[in-house]
Amino acid sequence: MEPLIVIGVIGGLILLVLIVGTPLKPFKFLGQAAIKIMIGALFLFFLNAFGNSIGIHVPINFATSAVSGLLGIPGVAALVIIQMYII
Repeated sequence: MEPLIVIGVIGGLILLVLIVGTPLKPFKFLGQAAIKIMIGALFLFFLNAFGNSIGIHVPINFATSAVSGLLGIPGVAALVIIQMYII
């Protein structure tokens, strides 16, 4: 094969990867965020299930699930402190 054809094919493949690969990155970020929010809702469910005996109840909605999912255990602790002392 001639070098011009090989360079053209490689350039075309690189261009194709750049065009197709770029739109997929936001979907990957949104998918990871959705999974973290679901895990946050699961954290809150277990907190409400085990914390019911000592009077801890944090409502499960999008905002509290996002805080507990994105911040993890410190986020859940912050929600408990807000629920107990501020509200």
